[in-house]
Amino acid sequence: MEIIVRPAKQRHHRHRYNPNPPPFSYKVESRITSRFAHTTVRSSVVNSGSKAQSIGFNVQIPKRAFITNFTMNVNGITFTGSVKEKTVARNLYAQAKARGKAAGIVRTNSQDMETFKTEVHVPPGSNIQFELHYQEMMQRKLGVYEHSLHLQPGRLVPQFQVDVYIYEPNGISFVQTTNAFGERFIGLTKMNTTKEKAHIVFKPNVEQQRKCENCTDSGVDGLFRVTYDVSRDHNAGELQVSDGHFVQFFAPSSLTPLPKNIVFVIDVSGSMWGVKMKQTVEAMQAILDDLTMDDYFSIVDFNHNVRCWSEDLVPGSSIQVEEAKSYIRGIKPNGGTNINEALMKAVQMLLKASNQRLIDPRSVSMIILVSDGDPTVGEIKLSKIQKNVKRVMKEEFSLFSLGIGFDVDYDFLERIAMENRGMAQRILANHAASEQLRSFYRQVSSPLLRQITIQFPEEAVSDVTHNRFDKFFSGSELVVAGKLRLTEETTLTSFTTASASMDLTLETETEIGELDAKLAGQQHSVTGFARQMWAYITVNQLISERSLAPTAAKKRKITQRILTLAVEHQFVTPLTALLVESEDGGERLLADSPKDPKQGCCSGQLPTPVILNYSPPPWVQPPTPRPLPIVMTCNCINNSPPFVLVENDPHFIVHLPRAQMDVCFNIDSEPGHILNLVSDPGAGVVVNGQLVGAKGPRADGKTSTYFGAISMYYQPEGLEVTASTERITVRDSHRGHSFTWAATANITVKISIVKESHVTVSVNDNIRVMVLLHRVWKKHPINVDYLGIYVPTDNQYSPLVDGLIGQFSVEPEVRVYNPHPGADPLKEEATMEVKGHQLSVTRGWQKDYRQDRKQGSDVYCWFVHNSGKGFIDHHYTSYIVPHSHSFLQLA
Repeated sequence: MEIIVRPAKQRHHRHRYNPNPPPFSYKVESRITSRFAHTTVRSSVVNSGSKAQSIGFNVQIPKRAFITNFTMNVNGITFTGSVKEKTVARNLYAQAKARGKAAGIVRTNSQDMETFKTEVHVPPGSNIQFELHYQEMMQRKLGVYEHSLHLQPGRLVPQFQVDVYIYEPNGISFVQTTNAFGERFIGLTKMNTTKEKAHIVFKPNVEQQRKCENCTDSGVDGLFRVTYDVSRDHNAGELQVSDGHFVQFFAPSSLTPLPKNIVFVIDVSGSMWGVKMKQTVEAMQAILDDLTMDDYFSIVDFNHNVRCWSEDLVPGSSIQVEEAKSYIRGIKPNGGTNINEALMKAVQMLLKASNQRLIDPRSVSMIILVSDGDPTVGEIKLSKIQKNVKRVMKEEFSLFSLGIGFDVDYDFLERIAMENRGMAQRILANHAASEQLRSFYRQVSSPLLRQITIQFPEEAVSDVTHNRFDKFFSGSELVVAGKLRLTEETTLTSFTTASASMDLTLETETEIGELDAKLAGQQHSVTGFARQMWAYITVNQLISERSLAPTAAKKRKITQRILTLAVEHQFVTPLTALLVESEDGGERLLADSPKDPKQGCCSGQLPTPVILNYSPPPWVQPPTPRPLPIVMTCNCINNSPPFVLVENDPHFIVHLPRAQMDVCFNIDSEPGHILNLVSDPGAGVVVNGQLVGAKGPRADGKTSTYFGAISMYYQPEGLEVTASTERITVRDSHRGHSFTWAATANITVKISIVKESHVTVSVNDNIRVMVLLHRVWKKHPINVDYLGIYVPTDNQYSPLVDGLIGQFSVEPEVRVYNPHPGADPLKEEATMEVKGHQLSVTRGWQKDYRQDRKQGSDVYCWFVHNSGKGFIDHHYTSYIVPHSHSFLQLA
């Protein structure tokens, strides 16, 4: 955006921008709170010359940002800005202009930036201060947030300083800075960081600002970048509540990418000749190398005709990739541009592959269009092409548009992409075009989730932004925001459903007043960040909806909503303007928006976002309702089968309903050993547990052992679920996903994770296993985190089942007699007859933690000594197996 302001008394002159005098001070301050940035640029200039001259203020701001205010003080007269509906602002401006009190305004755009330029003609000795404010939501791309400041003071500045303050409530994983000023500026940036905060300072003195040692020009001219990412402790997302609004951030990690089906549609018309084609070919070489054997692809190239490298989608094998690269290298641009037929052909290829079931039903299908011009052959009416594509595209297909150069109608490419679950990007036709193409492809090359929905209790929230998303790509982030209703609830919960190689349901919960209490103590946080972020997202989504509005009435309705929000939150949008008035209202200046749609009329555009859910309440409807796993209870009756639980060192407790007793035993094995708990080759199920040792020996000199990881392997589906004290990993024959204990989740194969509590695995509704997490004080000198395991033996095993737990699927005949006082008066002793053995047993207490995770429930049981010898079928060492998925092999 470019704004040129000339006060009325000088309006009959034409003033060139004179870089003299230099600014006395140039200060930039950015405050970033939870990915929302508020930036202020201040410049102070004194006309110390003997003549009147023009003083300029030139700031480049990100295209996605909304200007929120501009003020100017000239010799004590303050001009203050306010955002108004464009027609209102223009009328007020026209009134001032008619009285000879104001001057004109112009705006221009570039690729990623808009330029705000103000020029004021002042007499000698004048003192001028400029101040510009703008806001933007940080977008996560390729795993980082990037905050870019274009610094261009023009000359050497005595007081030059840049401050960037970052506050992320969940913590900052890393932060770094780069600049485009050259080697002389390396090391001039200072950074102070804590877990949640970072302060970056760039404060070169006059000598350090010089372009070279003896230069009088400033070397500070270009982008100063701050990149960072936040700490994420689980996959369910980060839910923040502040100032009566909420924001849900969703950026799961440890998910395996889904396979892709891609048709590359490449414009090879005559206008692509030269550097454009060269850069496209170079980019495609790298993109094709990124394909895997799980991916399917083809290439459509078009000018006035449409050609296919392969009529059918083919797997991304090395042979096919090399043939495709050779085909791309042989393209010679010429002729016209038939976009309509090229896109129709690409859709037909995806439909054919889908109908013939040649592609994975859980894969992601997309078309990537690369073009540099408007259609000139075939169907050339843009609205008709748009309708044609939407008519034939299936809901699961996406279209991504890349417009090379400024000849292309970018507005059209953006509309057609947004309408078909994709996004668009302009590619500058220069030496970096190849890298721009590759960078865009990297953003969409690793789809992790499909059909994502984030929901909240209807009675708790209102005005929720888009919460259903088609896809989520690795390295990105999905964001949903809304308002809180007046409620007495102290917590807010979100429920997210998604489809990957398996269906997922995740839950996130947060305390409503917690974040506001933290923000109250933060000096440099963004005031009302959640409120402004909700408005920012909503306005951008409405701008996108407006461009796709099917009727004039619908467009007017959306327009009014945009105007209301933009004025309330003071955003300069394509429908509003910034009216800058002097204190007495006598002089008015106007900041307007671009008029040429090909130059990108709308700042602040967002790509379509995406989202997961646990134990959904009635108002949550997952895409495919599935029964949830059953969490066991301890209410056993006499005619029920026995159940087995394992806790602590590792203590096995076997409940015998017919005998109405509980029998306990320990396994005194070594850390690192893997014990087989259930081995059923008939059902294809195995459950194994790996032991870990305590940090040090007990008082008796022995080292306690615990289960540090429990693995369940289901052979028919190649499914393995491993729960450690750190995370739960789910793998099938092709892909794997990982969740921390901080998540609450449900997964298609009926894996239920309850945050910081337990995970339940159920296979075919026949076999269930529950693993319970035990946390200990991190600084405890001896104890470590460990797992408990609970297996009900009403599990429907085959007759081949065995293992330390599996062997009790049929209750053994047990008789206990001759109870008498033992050496320990608190522990009664007796004799047990079982499996043809007579065993000396001791009466004692063990713990069942299913109902009370902290204190546990006492279980009064007969304890079998010597690692269960005589009670279990074999010596305990026979149950040691080599791998987490190994079936038991008994001699």
